Amino acid sequence: MTTIPIFQLDAFTDKPFGGNPAAVCPLQEWLPDDVMQSIALENNVSDTAFYVPEGDGFLLRWFTPKIEVDLCGHATLATAWLILNELEPDRASVAFETRSGTLTVSRDGDLLAMDFPVMVAEERPAPAGLAEAIGIEPVKFLKAVMNMAVLENEAVVRAVNPDFGYIKNMDGMGLIITAPGDQSDCASRYFAPHAGIDEDPVTGSAHCTIVPYWSGVLGKAQIHARQVSARSGDLYCLLEGDRVVLTGKARTVIKGTFTI
Repeated sequence: MTTIPIFQLDAFTDKPFGGNPAAVCPLQEWLPDDVMQSIALENNVSDTAFYVPEGDGFLLRWFTPKIEVDLCGHATLATAWLILNELEPDRASVAFETRSGTLTVSRDGDLLAMDFPVMVAEERPAPAGLAEAIGIEPVKFLKAVMNMAVLENEAVVRAVNPDFGYIKNMDGMGLIITAPGDQSDCASRYFAPHAGIDEDPVTGSAHCTIVPYWSGVLGKAQIHARQVSARSGDLYCLLEGDRVVLTGKARTVIKGTFTI
């Protein structure tokens, strides 16, 4: 019998039941991949983070209930929050080695700031059937690792009831929909049925594409982004060359032990 510490945190919020929940499992060495995938499925939150120590930093991996992913913002924030505020509070920052390179998370007052790579989207013709799948003709369609449809306003973003089957079969990793925000610079939602998540509540990695787009449109580097899912969350972002700094809080809501 093996026991593993497990924590659940709500990321990009300072209140329970808001933001995006992530499970975090500190390890001393990697478990078999199929075991980590099974733990993520058992947890049934959008992402479970696993990390092991390496030097002064950590190796970090993320699993949805269905697949391992290359980048996950909210689970990185949750992991860093756990380390910097509960497990090793004397640290000023933490560096994670990941599939997406080195991700550094540092204290920024009572927030944490994450340094992520930019994923700039290129404008392309909208794929056939997209307008029918989201119920409206997009103003623009762009593609990076994720697809992104720009819509007219926040109300339209909130009202979309998408065809998840269509999105699951799109080339690329799901679909961002975004528009100018009512009380923020931009509003968005993100659908990822290919990863076993119909709608992700607050998606840090999506903002690696959202932020450079809106920075160009608005002509400024600082972007206040709001993901307008049912749980919702705010991200305070800064575009710095080929990096995006995403700033937010997290809140620990569960502490326990996973037994396998």
